[in-house]
Amino acid sequence: MLEKNISNEEKPIIIIAQDNSTSIVIGKDSTYYKNDYSKQLPSLINKLKNNYEVKTYSFGDQIRNNIPFSYTDKQTDFQSLFNELLIRYSNRNVGAVVIASDGLFNKGMDPIYASDNFPFPIYTIALGDTNLQKDLFISKVNHNHLVFLGNTFPIEINIGATKCNNEITKLTVSKGKEELFSQNITINGNNFNKTIILPLEAKQTGSQKYHIALQTVKNEVTFTNNYRDIFVEVIDKKQKVLILASAPHPDIAALEQSVKQNETYEVETALINEFNKPISSYNLIILHQLPSIQYYNQTLLNSITNSNIPILYIIGNQSNVVAFNALKNGLNIPYSKQSTNEALPALNNNFSLFTINETINKLAQQLPPLYSPYGYYNIAGSSEILFYQKIGSVTTKQPLIMFNQHKDTKIGIIIGEGYWKWRLMNFAITNNHLIIDELTNKIVQYLSVKVDKRPFRILSKNSYPENESITLNAELYNESNELINQPEVNITIINSDNKRFPYAFSKTSNAYSLNIGNFPVGEYKYEAKVKFGAKDYTQKGEFNVTELKIEYLQSVADHQLLYLLANKHDGAMLFPQQMNNLLEMLKKREDVKPMVYHQTKLTELINLYWIFALILLLLTTEWIIRKRSGNY
Repeated sequence: MLEKNISNEEKPIIIIAQDNSTSIVIGKDSTYYKNDYSKQLPSLINKLKNNYEVKTYSFGDQIRNNIPFSYTDKQTDFQSLFNELLIRYSNRNVGAVVIASDGLFNKGMDPIYASDNFPFPIYTIALGDTNLQKDLFISKVNHNHLVFLGNTFPIEINIGATKCNNEITKLTVSKGKEELFSQNITINGNNFNKTIILPLEAKQTGSQKYHIALQTVKNEVTFTNNYRDIFVEVIDKKQKVLILASAPHPDIAALEQSVKQNETYEVETALINEFNKPISSYNLIILHQLPSIQYYNQTLLNSITNSNIPILYIIGNQSNVVAFNALKNGLNIPYSKQSTNEALPALNNNFSLFTINETINKLAQQLPPLYSPYGYYNIAGSSEILFYQKIGSVTTKQPLIMFNQHKDTKIGIIIGEGYWKWRLMNFAITNNHLIIDELTNKIVQYLSVKVDKRPFRILSKNSYPENESITLNAELYNESNELINQPEVNITIINSDNKRFPYAFSKTSNAYSLNIGNFPVGEYKYEAKVKFGAKDYTQKGEFNVTELKIEYLQSVADHQLLYLLANKHDGAMLFPQQMNNLLEMLKKREDVKPMVYHQTKLTELINLYWIFALILLLLTTEWIIRKRSGNY
């Protein structure tokens, strides 16, 4: 064996991150950033390369490995930049991170807080103009994204203006060619704000587009933020949810409040001994501890179970376990004289019926236990488990929340009471109920949604922001209701000018997928076709691409944020004219030095081919000498 001592020197890494968002070039100095500045920064980078390893990135609504100086990104997200650099450069010799930006952000956390765990020094280059510009803008529009046909709904329009004192503008709201509202507005002050609330009536179903406009005034820095389009989805009626209980319980009020957060649902609660309405009008029935020990009502329960209406069972101390087992819903609980376990939720990472985001998973680890019947349950093979029961520190294979399908009826089962404590814990941790309400509505939505039995289906969102790729999925089912993807599926996208764009879907494992990239702002229709056997199937639909104007809502740079960010991370804020000073600042830092790594390596001599060649050469030379001298 041969022992080697290897020394490797790593230069300090300097990371340059350039803000590529639109707000950089809104002001009057846009020509400078597109021309002179785009030469000055590369010049600085070349100087830094003499002493450091330089990595360049641009950021906005995405992170790029180069700096295009195009300033076309529609959003600014510092948090994603910090997260990306942490992943890429942990345990590397990073000397400093240089961020060139105007300090404006509109996506992700505040950079000051998002950088809490950021271990590298930060220097900032302050771009943009801190002087107020003459500008009139629609700062925000608050509206319901979902309304019901025939209802009146409000739109709240926030108008702002800077350095427009004594100017007069006109606000209009229109739908298609019809003007729905107009009002003249006199601007009194150089920092003007006004909120206008107006009611609109939902007269048509589907996605409805409303155009909001402010008449421009002379010498505005930009006209782009004077206009805003909003889309409102109008549906015919709400889905009705019935919560039926054996007795009053805090779970009932908590469930009702959670479901009501979704405007598409109308919730009704009742006790079983008082309920006498027909059940056919409900889209989902939640049975809280029913069938129960005290109230059975066999006739009503039979009517519910035979109605094909989806059911969510909540099992608790008052549940009649024997009667529940007789319903054959995919879960059999051995009778154990009502003894219970304190069961914590443990997420099943293989759950596939609907998506569970990371915020729900994190909260689940802090939730209090539900009181679940004791015993080893028998579960149908067709069941899907959302949460397992965690008893103490042991995660079991026993379900806490599960789903099954009995014939054509969707069944959900929460095996434990105490849901109200989950909602309270959510509030205690986050000061709101949003995460548990989201979980509840995902469960309710999965159970209540009508099963689409069409053999050919197109799955698409109704609306896409302009910086998001448009993705469509297609499903084709045979007579046995099995997913297949043998035939080709074609789709034509049609814009508002009736121009047609043909595409073909790509095949996945058993379905179809299509990513057609970014489309211009506007309204689009689609028509998808497939031929399977002797039948032709066609599906039509529509979607819209909405403009992102968030970068135009603030034209004044926030250099204070850049100063605080640099000061917090042992750096400094520089202006573009001072960029060349950065090199001297870095040289003076004692912590920005090359790092030498020492490594000891053992190598087998047999793997060193030059030694083998040397030995072979010596042996060959000896043989030749002996041969020639006659001593061989």
